[in-house]
Amino acid sequence: MNNLPCKKISSNKLLLIAGTGWLFDAMDVGLLSFILAALKLDWDLTAGELGLIGSVNSIGMAIGAFIFGIYADKKGRKSAFLITLLMFSIASGLSAFAWGLGSLLVLRFFIGMGLGGELPVASTLVSESVEPAVRGRIIVLLESFWAVGWILAALIAYFLIPLPSIGWRGAMIICALPAFYALYLRTGLPDSPIYDSLNSAEKKESIYTKLITLLSPQYRKSSIMLWIVWFCVVFSYYGMFLWLPSVMMLKGFTLVQSFGYVLIMTLAQLPGYFSVAWLIERVGRKWVLATYLLGTLSSAYLFGLAESANLLLLYGALLSFFNLGAWGAMYAYTPEQYSTKIRATGAGMAAAIGRIGGILGPLLVGGLVSAGFSISTIFMLFAIAILFAIIAIIVLGKETKQQSLID
Repeated sequence: MNNLPCKKISSNKLLLIAGTGWLFDAMDVGLLSFILAALKLDWDLTAGELGLIGSVNSIGMAIGAFIFGIYADKKGRKSAFLITLLMFSIASGLSAFAWGLGSLLVLRFFIGMGLGGELPVASTLVSESVEPAVRGRIIVLLESFWAVGWILAALIAYFLIPLPSIGWRGAMIICALPAFYALYLRTGLPDSPIYDSLNSAEKKESIYTKLITLLSPQYRKSSIMLWIVWFCVVFSYYGMFLWLPSVMMLKGFTLVQSFGYVLIMTLAQLPGYFSVAWLIERVGRKWVLATYLLGTLSSAYLFGLAESANLLLLYGALLSFFNLGAWGAMYAYTPEQYSTKIRATGAGMAAAIGRIGGILGPLLVGGLVSAGFSISTIFMLFAIAILFAIIAIIVLGKETKQQSLID
């Protein structure tokens, strides 16, 4: 590796720049869950069609994570970050003018590509740009911007989507704002100093070589562990959270009541992230991730059984606390498994496999709801998926707390 000079940026400034992009990503995903509930009324869509919208979004995310992970190892983290941010922003704005299910599915695919590519690339960029002693905390705080985006989405859904003059189309136009932010980023964001220190031969390694390396003896256990964890976590997350407003309606609440309850549940995400940010440099990545997934498992099971508004709020808030805290730990843990020349490819591959779970989760819920299965049975299935992730972490995972990412 060559020690090339590179532009420096403070951890806090980098966190703010990358985190704001992360916030807009979360706002789009969060709005989708509310828009699904609104579209059910507006376009009279079936549960299967609503599940298809969520799954097409995840198909795009899987492809985007795979393609842009490889691109980021070849052309740089900054370039991939900006391209993906622009892609999802423009497609989000255009989706406000969708005239039917078909056009919306096409645009949701491109939104998903941008989202899926941006998330692992941004976490890799930040991981490589901060000191090992604070890297885990910074990545979890980066992920906490996701909660802020979801809270904004819930506020927009609660106050604006029910208004006839705005509705879900106006909400999607708001999601186009990151396009302007991405143009601003182009002038002030340096690339990863660790990536800049790679020589040209390391950057130009073939895609085949990079993918084979992920399953070499050095990385095999880590790769298999990450693929299982990402698949199970994303499968359960998108199956549960994209359907939260709709599940509340299935339990007898109105559209506006459902949006209000989900807004309250979403607020619990922030303390989930902050608690992980405090623990991850003290306890370590492996056991924090496993513990918060155990909390997710228990909360999902109990939420599925709950019927009263108070219990739904309690277990929904706990589900948000533990699940989003686990996401923060997972994003900190993933880039630390690989060397620099395959780090974005490895993170992108794990995310891509996870997005396959994100395709299946919403489809499963739509199919099971249409077939008459109870919400408790559906959420039990997600709890079982989380159990497999916990086992994979305990058996195959290694601790990476404060290790250097310089090869």
